[in-house]
Amino acid sequence: MEKLSKKSDLAGLSLLGSGEKAKPVRKLETFPNRSKRSYTVTLSTEEFTCLCPMTGQPDFARITIAYIPDKKIVESKSLKLYFWSFRNEGVFHEHLTNIILDDLVAALSPRWCKVTAQFAVRGGIAISVEAEYPGNKNK
Repeated sequence: MEKLSKKSDLAGLSLLGSGEKAKPVRKLETFPNRSKRSYTVTLSTEEFTCLCPMTGQPDFARITIAYIPDKKIVESKSLKLYFWSFRNEGVFHEHLTNIILDDLVAALSPRWCKVTAQFAVRGGIAISVEAEYPGNKNK
């Protein structure tokens, strides 16, 4: 039988239910994984925005994160505030996708993780970037 969430799982979660007005923050909070089996967690948003580093114009993207947790799971509100922290940042799509992956790997130490960023068409070109951990050396 799976173990239910425990009160101790909440230790270290400062953003969820804080009662404070939410602000963008580049911080990913986690809680313990209670399962020993491998399973995939998928999180996605169609509300991601950042800025073109050259023009300052907004870029819109669908970001999808899929990962197999090891000992930690990312808390979704912290992920939302983390995404929000990029809203006024100028960043190339390729760099952004790899930054998100690196930050998730640092916070979670997952068994596997993949970040896919599908940016809206701008200038007639749509850009989709995938970054994966551990990386596939044969690609």
